[in-house]
Amino acid sequence: VPGIENLPCELQRNFQLMRELDQRTEDKKAEIDSLAAEYIESVKNMLPEERAEHLKKIQSAYNKCKEYSDDKVQLAMQTYEMVDKHIRRLDADLARFEADLKDKLEGSDFENSGSRSLKKGRSQKDKRGSRGRGRRSSEEDTPKKKKLKGGSEFADTILSVHPSDVLDMPVDPNEPTYCLCHQVSYGEMIGCDNPDCPIEWFHFACVDLTTKPKGKW
Repeated sequence: VPGIENLPCELQRNFQLMRELDQRTEDKKAEIDSLAAEYIESVKNMLPEERAEHLKKIQSAYNKCKEYSDDKVQLAMQTYEMVDKHIRRLDADLARFEADLKDKLEGSDFENSGSRSLKKGRSQKDKRGSRGRGRRSSEEDTPKKKKLKGGSEFADTILSVHPSDVLDMPVDPNEPTYCLCHQVSYGEMIGCDNPDCPIEWFHFACVDLTTKPKGKW
């Protein structure tokens, strides 16, 4: 999948930025503790203007600490969305691959059934009225029919997979759910254009869509 080879480097960079923001937050918290201790110790000897100035410094440090924390949360959300985007793309590509594989197998079964009918026609044409030969021909055809039938059933069982079952792995309980089915994101999804929609995102299959509709939806 194009672009996925850069994902580890992007994750490492984001985690490094989050670590730096976390360190800045801890340093600012230590500064706040120091300012608060200094204020409590000398508040009785301070003038009203000095008290206001000192409290202003503490408030400014708190604001900066909150700013660092908000940046860290925003970066974490961007990282999650980046990974989730690649997961959706992999799910969609895997679903398309399985659909193509199923089409190829069905085409192969169709060709095999056609050649089998041709062989059967030739064997009937070549018969010389011998009952023994006719019996051997039917016995030889029977295992082939069973084998092809079994192969087709096996292919249908393996490949009739809903896109939601593409990744057979335990779901993270913290991962958000979407759609009418209340499942995690997978495959292709569409967002509702209604800003007041409580669900927002829907799986294509759950709303009977195969392609993204034009205009608002």
